[in-house]
Amino acid sequence: MSITKVAADEAGKLPGIDAGLGEIAVIKLGGSTMVDDELRRRFARDVVCLHGAGLRPVVVHGGGPQISTELERQDIASEFKNGLRVTSEAAMHVVRMVLTGVVQRELVGLINEHEPLAVGISGEDADMLTAARHRPEIDGCLVDIGRVGAIAHVAPRLIESLLAEGLIPIVSSIARSTEDAHVYNVNADTVAAAIAAALRASKLLLVSDVAGLHANWPHTEEIYERLTAKEVEDLLPHLSSGMLPKMRGCLDAVRNGVRSAHVVDGRDRGAVLKAVLTDRPVGTTVLPDIPAALT
Repeated sequence: MSITKVAADEAGKLPGIDAGLGEIAVIKLGGSTMVDDELRRRFARDVVCLHGAGLRPVVVHGGGPQISTELERQDIASEFKNGLRVTSEAAMHVVRMVLTGVVQRELVGLINEHEPLAVGISGEDADMLTAARHRPEIDGCLVDIGRVGAIAHVAPRLIESLLAEGLIPIVSSIARSTEDAHVYNVNADTVAAAIAAALRASKLLLVSDVAGLHANWPHTEEIYERLTAKEVEDLLPHLSSGMLPKMRGCLDAVRNGVRSAHVVDGRDRGAVLKAVLTDRPVGTTVLPDIPAALT
């Protein structure tokens, strides 16, 4: 039996099916799921299952652990400020090589072991993503962290063409610079949110190695199950640097037409399928604000 048939069967067993045929789900893969072989294989199978169930998945990936390993191997300094990797010219060459030449190829291969569906692309391709230099504010001052970009524009035509052909785009989080002839390293959560908004996706899923947004970390392991956009906005000033881009991405997505955004644990078997295919609470779900007229 093909995995496509298995996918349809598994989707049919899930209670509370929420996703409609042909809807787009943008899924960002990160955290330990990126380096654990069993978790990556499970993720690849889940993505193929979503495709087989009639969804149109788009995968966005980072590659922080692999980049750090290669930077160390090449004796290039690795430093983070405000949760973002300081990216020198030398580091940018490594980032580009690892994301598009290693991580992306592995994901494409794992998906295509099941069905020949995955196509690897980068934000550079057809200027799909363009970015300007990002200077975060730290202690009241704008700080130069090198070739790190903030998304300026998303041109979704290339992804839409692949989706129309029934394929699964695998997107590396690199963007063409609006300021020179080079490229920028962009946070993958930010890229996924921007792509989800541009595609008017039904769902954004940020898969990492956290259970969701903790309500009072580190004093409790309780997580927020559901938050509105306004509630997330109020929480942003109090978040850790690791959770900030995730929750800001969720906020931006639901305020730009995405129906729901989710932060889920990639180590939790079945979490990806449940979060995309059903309305059951998995991890932390962010929803648009209810219009005042309906309250």
